Amino acid sequence: MAEKLRIAFLVDRFGRRFGGAEAYGVNLVEILCQRHEVTVIAHDFDHDLPVREIRVPQQRKVWPSWIRVWHFAWRAKALTRAGFDVIHSHMDGGAGDIQVLHVTPYRHRRLRGKSWWRRLWVWLQLRNLAYLLLEAASVSLRPGRRLVAVSPYLRDQIHGAYGADLPIAVIPPGASPVAVDPAQRERLRSTLGWKAHDKVALLVARNPLRKGLEAALQALDMLPETFRLAVVGAGPGLDAYLAERFPGLRQRVTLIAATPDVSPYYQAADVYVHPTLGDSFGMAPFEAMAHDLPVIVSSSEYCGFAEYAGHMRDAWILENPRDPADIARGISELCTNATTRSRLLQHGAALVQSMSWQSVANKFEALYAESIAERRLP
Repeated sequence: MAEKLRIAFLVDRFGRRFGGAEAYGVNLVEILCQRHEVTVIAHDFDHDLPVREIRVPQQRKVWPSWIRVWHFAWRAKALTRAGFDVIHSHMDGGAGDIQVLHVTPYRHRRLRGKSWWRRLWVWLQLRNLAYLLLEAASVSLRPGRRLVAVSPYLRDQIHGAYGADLPIAVIPPGASPVAVDPAQRERLRSTLGWKAHDKVALLVARNPLRKGLEAALQALDMLPETFRLAVVGAGPGLDAYLAERFPGLRQRVTLIAATPDVSPYYQAADVYVHPTLGDSFGMAPFEAMAHDLPVIVSSSEYCGFAEYAGHMRDAWILENPRDPADIARGISELCTNATTRSRLLQHGAALVQSMSWQSVANKFEALYAESIAERRLP
């Protein structure tokens, strides 16, 4: 797209350390701001990109979450009424021309498969009503609006909630190959107390328990003492959880707080494990693959990223992410079998090359052009 656009980018928090969906936004804007004028409207910022920032103050914590979400949608609508060519939104509400959907629809979670009286009860609760109306505004069609899901897995859920005729483009996240620095790898492993013969599995998540940490710990308990687990994104309560549920593993598990720079930990690990029970895509295993790590990930029934990966070709796919024995087999195989490891690394590198952030930006620019052209029609 030759035209330099004024883009408003709406997101809750703008920074890689905030999570996978947030990292999607930062990585995309990093490409877009090289060619366009980007204004990011968000609650919180943690980045170093040359973009204009508009901070929407967070409502007080005493207010319920639905009021804070509604307030952001209201402020975003007011802030973007004029002065922009395209409004790219990752937030619920009706402001976006390009509406990117990252998570299972609220309507799917609260209403699908429920009896009529349970659905009525959901609609009668103010919190649910607010979320359902904000989400409905996000997916409502109007001239120039384009809906985007980050995976076929999520697109199918949206169709189940709002109808199969709703037009939705699928644009998964991208990745950029990262060259591993052997010296940095050895320094970090030494700092964390890992020996040369230790085999380290890594899990990166803002909420590790929701991404399958318990099953990963059960798998670790089945493996020899030289196998370890590192968890990046560990909150303050996770140490107590380990002490209570897995006291015998405490010396083999390294807990690391959330950080905007996860790359060194990918480089220091030997295998990535992601037995999630529900991810619309799953940025972390894809980032691990970009760091030349073999990946263990839940099947496409649970994780959108698995739509793009074949079992024992690109990754070790878990048909049942609750099965610690399968996770343990995967960790052992990918750490000790050179032939299997090499095959997955080779195909994983090819997959990363085929899904670059540049190609993601190009797809969004094509949607911007469609949206603008449609809105300029008489």
